[in-house]
Amino acid sequence: MRLDRWLANQPCFNRAKAQQLLAQGRITVDGQVCRDGLHEVGRFQQIDLDQQPLQAAQTARYYLLHKPRGVVSATRHSQHKTVIDLLQVPQAEELHLAGRLDLNTSGLLLISNDGLWTRRLTLPRSRLAKHYWLRTEQPIDPACVSDFARGLLLEGDPRPTLPATLHLLDSHSARLTLHEGRHHQIKRMFACYHNPVRDLHREAIGSLQLGDLPYASWRELSSEEVQRLSREAGAETY
Repeated sequence: MRLDRWLANQPCFNRAKAQQLLAQGRITVDGQVCRDGLHEVGRFQQIDLDQQPLQAAQTARYYLLHKPRGVVSATRHSQHKTVIDLLQVPQAEELHLAGRLDLNTSGLLLISNDGLWTRRLTLPRSRLAKHYWLRTEQPIDPACVSDFARGLLLEGDPRPTLPATLHLLDSHSARLTLHEGRHHQIKRMFACYHNPVRDLHREAIGSLQLGDLPYASWRELSSEEVQRLSREAGAETY
């Protein structure tokens, strides 16, 4: 939200008073004087008037989870355990998922209470690389390599998939890099060749690797990791 609008929404101010306080240099954001009413602020920033707090900054939390198979990528579900259940952290109701993995897909999943960050990571224009390992039921047709690189028109979609990189490991397994996240995209791509995907595992998002994090475990992202991933996606953090 714009700073001038945020100030005007406070019970003790109106729009004119907000503009006056900004012009007088009496408002600070994260300790820095801010005169720009168009400056964007969020709940993770400290906003003060004459060094007295108007809003205390909340702590932004960023988690990397090694999602196991059989767990739903959702904040709540009536039948299955969810990824939020695995975290077991305070204020879990404030958490958002940065994308999803299918019920029987495992691997790296990002979760945060910074909803703006998670949304920006998943915007189509970010084209953040997502890296997968997969195994198919039938031998993989070598033509998939060039076909995936050109893009496939999947049934029901109005446009072809973005170019994807497929690296064959053996007759039935491969690594695949996508720059988008359509519904059941990988399974639908291989369905074009009548070859069901039996195992699917996300190893990385951008430069962020799952590494040796144990199955069904999680860790907090470092500030450097959050900022690096944000830059790769063209996103911002507060």
